[in-house]
Amino acid sequence: MYYIVPTFYKNYYVIQSRRRDRFTMQDKSQLLKGVLEGCILKIVKHKKETYGYEVVTELRTFGFGQCTEGTVYPLLTRLEKRKSLASQKKESPLGPQRKYYSLTEEGEQELEEFTRIWGEFKGFVDGIFKYYEGK
Repeated sequence: MYYIVPTFYKNYYVIQSRRRDRFTMQDKSQLLKGVLEGCILKIVKHKKETYGYEVVTELRTFGFGQCTEGTVYPLLTRLEKRKSLASQKKESPLGPQRKYYSLTEEGEQELEEFTRIWGEFKGFVDGIFKYYEGK
């Protein structure tokens, strides 16, 4: 079986194809991380400025119920290290300071690239499923 993993490599999303006898939970996790990065960028762009737990809540609202802080916070850190997100600490009305994230120019470009590649990828998969539906 071949499967495809969208991965960020050298400032570009690339599609990697790998051969496996079965699709494992680790494979699902890798695929999810690639997709989550694009979703996080879109959420941050829409919100203009947001903090980690709010991103987790948004992802869960859209069906990513298995998303935990332990999944999202490392992705936020990785996006920040890549300069796709900027952050600053601000006072919270409910306790300690929160780290708020905003999209950078590099993040805008990465989101545009992700959106383009996701559209292509989704089209390929949808085409296969539609073609073979009922056959």
